[in-house]
Amino acid sequence: MNDHDLIDLLLEHLWLQERLSQNTLDAYRRDLHKIAQRLHAEQLHFLTANRQQLAAAIYTPHEEARSQSRALSACKRLYRWLAETAQRHDNPTRELKTIQTGQTLPQIITETQIDDLLNAPDTSSTHGLRDKALLELMYATGLRVSEAVGVRLNEIHLNNGLVNTIGKGNKQRIVPLGEEAAYWIDKYVQQSRPQLLKDVPCDELFVSQKKGGMTRQLAWLIVKNYAQQVGINHLSPHSLRHAFATHLVNHGADLRTVQMLLGHADISTTQIYTHVANERLKNVVLQFHPRA
Repeated sequence: MNDHDLIDLLLEHLWLQERLSQNTLDAYRRDLHKIAQRLHAEQLHFLTANRQQLAAAIYTPHEEARSQSRALSACKRLYRWLAETAQRHDNPTRELKTIQTGQTLPQIITETQIDDLLNAPDTSSTHGLRDKALLELMYATGLRVSEAVGVRLNEIHLNNGLVNTIGKGNKQRIVPLGEEAAYWIDKYVQQSRPQLLKDVPCDELFVSQKKGGMTRQLAWLIVKNYAQQVGINHLSPHSLRHAFATHLVNHGADLRTVQMLLGHADISTTQIYTHVANERLKNVVLQFHPRA
């Protein structure tokens, strides 16, 4: 069996057994094909490479540590599966270590900037009202962009102020929805959504003029375009998720609550927001303290 077939079988296994998202599967595919090409250049394969040979293919000096870490993670998945299926009895990745990289803090988006962003859409227009509802939902809930565009009509409960979403690992969570976001979503559903669909049935909450569910790419463009309009050059859909969490922490929310709202499996992932809040406090002191 060649390496391309191995990769296809692994991804099929991960999709069937672990229900990984398509984005995660695509990332594994890219990284594994990259390592396979490097092995092939040395007349090697995943089933024959030893620890030193595999390390040489992963730890390349011209590549960033983050890219090497992703490739190693993908290879570890592959070799665990090869061992489980008795296709290989050793694991050459067992002693390979992830390169430690400095923690990158998300750029701080102020509440004033968020207000400017949320007020940017022209809600008198069909598309503007839809965009307003999307932005309000993302900031109100901290949903990932893929989760936001994946919300179906029957998964949002405006009267109860709740939205049901499926996150990473096919895990379901229920997130509270504030009154402001609920108001704009209801207005969009009553006015703009029917105009965009023109009687074409669609389950997704957010739709496009193509009479179907909104894509991640379109949601990304919507956020970026309004961010540029109000002069926020570093804002992306994920920045809204960061802003949601950071602003909650700034206003006193505990990390366990934020962890549940974001759908993080590990509290250590959520702890980044204490660093963000601390960085903000430090900046305030440096800006306003007379002896800073």
